[in-house]
Amino acid sequence: MLRALLAVLAALSFSAAAAPVQVAVAANMAAPMQKIAAGFQAATGHQAVVSLGSTGKFYAQVRNGAPFEVLLAADDETPARLEREGHAVEGTRFTYAIGRLALWSADPALVDAQGSVLRRHPHGRLAIADPRLAPYGAAAVEVLTRVGVLAAWQPHFVQGENIGQAFQFVATGNAPIGFVALAQVMEEGRIARGSGWVVPADLHAPLKQDAVLLQRGASNAAAAALLHYLRSDAARAVLRGYGYAF
Repeated sequence: MLRALLAVLAALSFSAAAAPVQVAVAANMAAPMQKIAAGFQAATGHQAVVSLGSTGKFYAQVRNGAPFEVLLAADDETPARLEREGHAVEGTRFTYAIGRLALWSADPALVDAQGSVLRRHPHGRLAIADPRLAPYGAAAVEVLTRVGVLAAWQPHFVQGENIGQAFQFVATGNAPIGFVALAQVMEEGRIARGSGWVVPADLHAPLKQDAVLLQRGASNAAAAALLHYLRSDAARAVLRGYGYAF
């Protein structure tokens, strides 16, 4: 895959004038992508024009002709599917991050560090991302199933279209607790506000997040340059600061 990406890079002229690249980005990447986009522009002169949303919705939009040139998904299956269906450039897909899930509340006293709040009788709503569209939502359902409390909590779900909306439900108090991406509440290696439980990685399938060059970006030097930059030490340092692994 790396050889294929390097071949794309070699085939494009980096002496071309700075150009924008249209990027579809999974909502869990909102905060780190701001810093990555700024670093990318400083390093290359290219501008990343970022659209945030659910991976499932982006999949449908790409298939229907949306003008995205790069996809940074919240899973590895969606980029692979787009590649198989001819909507992405074969051989350019790679895992740029492995995400973590957290149970979080804006109330600093509500969620304990072991997540035992889930085993109590539900009081109030539980925010999750739509598991049909968002991999982090599917992971949340898997956690509840493995802990044995899905049936108790399911009637109390409030679903956001993506993990960004699920986070907003909790941050604004519309739901007392919710499953969010760790990156949404982490700063300098810790949960920065409220209270939270970092969900053990063995309670759900790995949240492998893949990037891929879409067919619309095949001739855009900025698109190939962004994928190259995502592998850089600078980009990975940003992602590591938000709790992502590789």
